Amino acid sequence: MLRLDHVSHIQGAFTLTADFACDTGSRTAVIGPSGGGKSTLLALIAGFERPDTGRVLWEGQDLSDISPGKRPVSMLFQDNNLFPHLNAFQNVALGLRPSLKLSKEETQEVEQVLEQVGLAGFHARRPAQMSGGQQSRVALARALLRRRPLLLLDEPFSALGPALRDEMLDLVQRLVQQTNATLLMVTHDPEDARKIADQTIFMLGGKAAPPRPTKALLDKPPRELAEY
Repeated sequence: MLRLDHVSHIQGAFTLTADFACDTGSRTAVIGPSGGGKSTLLALIAGFERPDTGRVLWEGQDLSDISPGKRPVSMLFQDNNLFPHLNAFQNVALGLRPSLKLSKEETQEVEQVLEQVGLAGFHARRPAQMSGGQQSRVALARALLRRRPLLLLDEPFSALGPALRDEMLDLVQRLVQQTNATLLMVTHDPEDARKIADQTIFMLGGKAAPPRPTKALLDKPPRELAEY
């Protein structure tokens, strides 16, 4: 279980507060207006920001003193965070070995995950030689290869057209079901939340409301969410 235990985080005049839990294997959307703290919430879980009060817990373990690279977390950013001078195989392989010095078994793992996301035969292509959807698949493949139980998505498909975004959400849904990863996904689109998340956190003015069943929340939204 992921637990944010009375967490607060202050950035100048902005304060984020969160006190909620997500069951292991659950799929949670995080929605709300820009500037509401959605990306900061993921950054706190991933370890890129630190709480001023409270704790971030995974399966009962306090993650406060664990560096981002050692947390049980993989995160996809809006820009996919690919290295332009590396090809698809190398960008994915970074999830296993930053040195890119792979064993035979590790090379096979990279090849398998590229095939899993539909990029067999794309090994030698650099990001500039791939479409936006293909770049997103590379970033997703790298996250999957790390085999971390928490997968955080910070609007990684927001630049894609509706059809391609739906395709990527379908792919994420299938892969999360296969791995039983716990998913938190920031999105501005309520329909994305309906598609992939069994529960949704609404964030407004830095306050993260506890997760509620997505369909019930969106079918009968509170006033603030309806206005959003």
